[in-house]
Amino acid sequence: MNNNEKDNNIPPEIDNNPSVGSDSDNTREAMTIDQIEAIRSSGSVTTVSKRGIIHCLTIIGQIEGHYTLPSQTKTTKYEHVIPQLVAIEEDEEIEGLIIILNTVGGDVEAGLAIAELIAGMSKPTVSLVLGGGHSIGVPLAVSAKVSFIAPSATMTIHPVRMSGLVLGVPETLSYIDKMQERITRFVTSNSNIKEEKFRELMMNVGELITDVGTVLDGNAAVETGLVDRLGSLSDALSALYDMIEEGRNQP
Repeated sequence: MNNNEKDNNIPPEIDNNPSVGSDSDNTREAMTIDQIEAIRSSGSVTTVSKRGIIHCLTIIGQIEGHYTLPSQTKTTKYEHVIPQLVAIEEDEEIEGLIIILNTVGGDVEAGLAIAELIAGMSKPTVSLVLGGGHSIGVPLAVSAKVSFIAPSATMTIHPVRMSGLVLGVPETLSYIDKMQERITRFVTSNSNIKEEKFRELMMNVGELITDVGTVLDGNAAVETGLVDRLGSLSDALSALYDMIEEGRNQP
């Protein structure tokens, strides 16, 4: 590249900054570049504000498990998310985690693995459902200590489904039933919805045309106790910072 040409990948606020010579400016520049690279590579970023240092993790598209999905499919890979969660938990500077969800579901075991890790974190965690938190996205949404959903967002609750070759034997049905029980137990343990109500929504036959289950909008998700609060990004961030502040004040 010609030395007189500018790199189009450099943000204008960095490229046009005349005071790049000081250590503080160099630090800000490095942090900005690191944030941009983190968003590009993993869809996550660590932000610093006066109220604390938090990490934003996005779970979008389809949860990819043990099998690689087609390249044209938007996916969240569990082998990427799990190390991130471990790093966030162990990083002494990061004080809280916000999870942004817009997922159609995906691999049940991969989704449950991520949800269990989030639920087991000691740091403050908040989830926010935007667009949709369907299928295995439901356990992921309730895994945070406080969960939010936008009024326009929806969540689909339905029984476990299997694709591909399925053996028509009693053992297969038993396996599916046990997997469904794992999901039900996790959701009811990490939210305020009653087990009977969750099963009722899961087995509803009067709503979905080609499936069994229920679609809940934001208000309904809160009313049933599945999600804690109705809100937007500012509400979720405010709750997260309040939890961080409360933790600082504890002896």
